[in-house]
Amino acid sequence: MSVEVHQLSKTYKQLKAVDQISFTAESGKILGFLGPNGAGKSTTMKILSCFIPPSTGSARICGFDILDHPIEVRSHIGYLPEHNPLYLDLYVQESLHFIASIHQIANREQRIADVIEQVGLGSEQRKKIADLSKGYRQRVGLAQAILHNPQVLILDEPTSGLDPNQIIGIRSLIKELGKTKTIILSTHIMQEVEAVCDQIIIINKGQIVENQTIQSLKQTYKGKTLEEIFILKTNY
Repeated sequence: MSVEVHQLSKTYKQLKAVDQISFTAESGKILGFLGPNGAGKSTTMKILSCFIPPSTGSARICGFDILDHPIEVRSHIGYLPEHNPLYLDLYVQESLHFIASIHQIANREQRIADVIEQVGLGSEQRKKIADLSKGYRQRVGLAQAILHNPQVLILDEPTSGLDPNQIIGIRSLIKELGKTKTIILSTHIMQEVEAVCDQIIIINKGQIVENQTIQSLKQTYKGKTLEEIFILKTNY
């Protein structure tokens, strides 16, 4: 398994943001991490990307423990946080060169050209990031996340705030990337999960309340829509 999580918890004073969750994610699959606001989705993403440490429990990315080998873990993941941090004064190409230098990527020019084409930034590559629409800024964030060709992608609310056309474009790109990579996609949008995910985890109040493939989930709750299942599992 590309991602293995065991009894992971994160506590802030009296608040248990993540409460002993365990799950796995495999290559070539998109895992949807679905939950209401404040359920623990972003906290889990931050732990897996080595942004914050867990209080207890463990996780391994591509065989590397997140606490014992954080540098190796970071080299194997691409992370797009909910609030995509970009240097707005840089040009698109310039920002990708900067990220490539951090990762010490070989054949830098070719790799940047390939990624620009892959994420559909060709027409925008010579523009300042500050001049891009939010949809294209998300594409820049995705380009930065995949530039070093990581095995695992962690995407936190990747379509938040986008218009319908931008959402369709980003979802299509995520589906294509999911054919060869392990993707963990955090969202609170039901349609997003149905559109792109193979497996779904529903998290509520820091705990996993459901973990199945989309197909098996619908078989378990026959006659119910994903929205109805979500309400059933989180409305308590």
